[in-house]
Amino acid sequence: MATTAMPPPESQPQSQAAISPVGRIIGMFFSPKATFEDIARKPSWIAPVAVILALAIVGVVALNSHFDWRGYISQQIEKSPRASSLSADQKQQQIEGGAKFAPIMAYVFGIPVPVLMLLLVALVYWGAYNLMAGTGANFAQSFAIIAHAWVPVTIVGSFIFLLVLFLKPVGTFDLDNPVATNLAVILPDDSSKWLQGLCKNIDLFEIWKLLLIGMGFAAVNPKKLKGAKPYTIAFGVFIVYVVCRTAIAFVFS
Repeated sequence: MATTAMPPPESQPQSQAAISPVGRIIGMFFSPKATFEDIARKPSWIAPVAVILALAIVGVVALNSHFDWRGYISQQIEKSPRASSLSADQKQQQIEGGAKFAPIMAYVFGIPVPVLMLLLVALVYWGAYNLMAGTGANFAQSFAIIAHAWVPVTIVGSFIFLLVLFLKPVGTFDLDNPVATNLAVILPDDSSKWLQGLCKNIDLFEIWKLLLIGMGFAAVNPKKLKGAKPYTIAFGVFIVYVVCRTAIAFVFS
């Protein structure tokens, strides 16, 4: 009796292969949409935070080795309204004290602050997307998205920072606007501080970062974050921050 061959069982659909931590960092440059989709499925943050910390350490070490802190402190004192009331000896004492402690403060503020900012920004956007769009994102997803969105901007920005730092003669490096990818570069030197602060926030790197943040949260819930909505929220939160910061600077200027 002839036997009927049974068809082979259908293969079960396999889950999409996860992208490695290094692959996710590379993916931020070349395929951010697919990379964020993978991050949304399985959030991770150790690799991007490690890269950001490593670049922060390199930047601070390079700055302290090649920057004229004494000259910078002297310029800041001369710009201060109190400069006219200080004697030459008092100015010199402040310059010496500032030049001594500035490199230490560069480590204190230059290394832990980026991580604290990541946590704060992740918390703000976590609340914004859940309240304004009902995204349903958890904090792990938000922190992973923010950390990865900062990586390409940090890598490119650090490269330009180091390039400018070492190519410019000592004493000519602008610590207040080192990379100069914003509108503040077109302002005259005597512009008000609130206007300089506003223009510094209109920055190419900041726009790049916000686009990545919008793309990242869109990957968490594509049904509720369609079209321009994820980017509207990303830019909207940032605009509120800039307006508040500029208003405070204007009041106290």
